[in-house]
Amino acid sequence: MAATITRPSTLEDRPSAPSLRLSLAPVGSAPALLDGAWWPRTRDLAAELPALAAVLDPLWGRITRVAVNPTHWPTVPRKAPVAGRVVKVGWFHGEQDPHELLLLSYRVGRWNLLVIPPRTTPAAAARLMAAASDPRRTSTASRLMAEENTVPLPTQHQPTTGR
Repeated sequence: MAATITRPSTLEDRPSAPSLRLSLAPVGSAPALLDGAWWPRTRDLAAELPALAAVLDPLWGRITRVAVNPTHWPTVPRKAPVAGRVVKVGWFHGEQDPHELLLLSYRVGRWNLLVIPPRTTPAAAARLMAAASDPRRTSTASRLMAEENTVPLPTQHQPTTGR
């Protein structure tokens, strides 16, 4: 007979939650097409939304609804549990930019975030987050992604030998 012994975990034993990768336009900036960018770690919307809402609720008011274009989300839940409550989730194919997340709050209204694909390189994500958070930009989420895809990748410099 085999036995499994599990010792109680302490705070030191628990992995810390990864920090949320989010960039927002400055407070009070002029209205723009995007209010910032979010770089989720996965395409699991139900797992990713609670951390996002937990950060945005104190800033923007309680997030009550979220809308996405399902093009890049394998599963779109109808509801997502967030901090002991439920946030309704909807989806729109043609009406919503596939690279954008729409958040609604009773207090503030509507917020639009560029969604950076989880496997994006850190350098590309940094450029996209800065662009989406710049209140002077007038690009849509898809336009920013298209512009990023035209940025040339760094090439490996081959050392030359002098003969």
